Amino acid sequence: MLAAAPCVSQQANAQSRLRPPEFVVEPTWPMIPNNWVLGEVTSISVDRNDNIWVLHVPQSIPEERRANAAPPVLQFDAEGKLLRSWGGPADGAAWLGREHGIFVDAEDFVWIGGRAGWPRATTPGVSDDMIMKLTMEGELVLQIGRSGQSTGNLDTANVHQATDVFVDTEANELYVADGYGNKRVIVFDTEDGTFKRMWGAFGNPPPSTFAPNAPTPQPQTTPDGPPEFGLPHAIKVSNDGVVYLADRINNRIQLFTREGQFLKQVRVTNEGSDVVPVPAGFAFSPDRDQQFLYVVDSGPMRVVIFDRVSMTQIGVVGMRGANPGEFDIVHHMAVDSKGNLYTAEIVNNRRAQKFVLAQSR
Repeated sequence: MLAAAPCVSQQANAQSRLRPPEFVVEPTWPMIPNNWVLGEVTSISVDRNDNIWVLHVPQSIPEERRANAAPPVLQFDAEGKLLRSWGGPADGAAWLGREHGIFVDAEDFVWIGGRAGWPRATTPGVSDDMIMKLTMEGELVLQIGRSGQSTGNLDTANVHQATDVFVDTEANELYVADGYGNKRVIVFDTEDGTFKRMWGAFGNPPPSTFAPNAPTPQPQTTPDGPPEFGLPHAIKVSNDGVVYLADRINNRIQLFTREGQFLKQVRVTNEGSDVVPVPAGFAFSPDRDQQFLYVVDSGPMRVVIFDRVSMTQIGVVGMRGANPGEFDIVHHMAVDSKGNLYTAEIVNNRRAQKFVLAQSR
């Protein structure tokens, strides 16, 4: 049974002729077996067969319930049935201190990054300075970087508490939003992990030093915002070669070419409210032109819909709350080939949700 999700509440504006799609939430998705408990569900990805990969943080589960923790990596089918699960430190194998981002590429490799070390109190003495490439069965194929080895924002061998990854399969390139410990985009070869290029806000060279990340969204005192990224938290590359980067702290989405040339900056708006938008995750609609860009907004707790051509805001899905179809705190998202949305929530709701496409334009 499908329960109605909060309807799209904004109509297409004068700059866009597209009508925003509408969705209904599937309240029983997914089905968690074995009396397993999920911690903070930090990230979600859809593979080429429309199976959904959920990443959560077992360490975030209260101690008295941790014995029932699900493995950190879970694969579900479209109906919500568990297909496989794995992950975590075992037999001395490398693993992340605090799981954060997951992406499954077109060749069935699973890429995972972590944020252990930020804030320091959650994982003292540990820093996730690596990206792991694994098979669908959880076998490690490639590791870029090493735990605790980052030498800073100009380091080309290690990341530093990276937030999100995206694979351009045709180019064999891995794009990383290197955001909690660093403030940059960095690109590696997917086959051998070789460094390719990197850039900072507005396409500038990454700064060698910078102030620590602010813990909360920052007031914007200039139209463009600061010359450095505040917290690069999500990254995606469109079919037509545009790189989208969500600067969570500074409420801005910056667009670049694949080579890092700055194209445009857009802010998320929240008219009629004093709650500051916080862009934190991305997904594209699955049509060839990727007409819609979906943006996680973890300020008001919603998904914002953009007309991708004009980069104008044309609709929203969801609101703050604990009911099916609501969010608290929505973090990352993904879309399947049918246009259905999948979201990951941390801190309070700690769940994955499925939103079924009800009506296209």
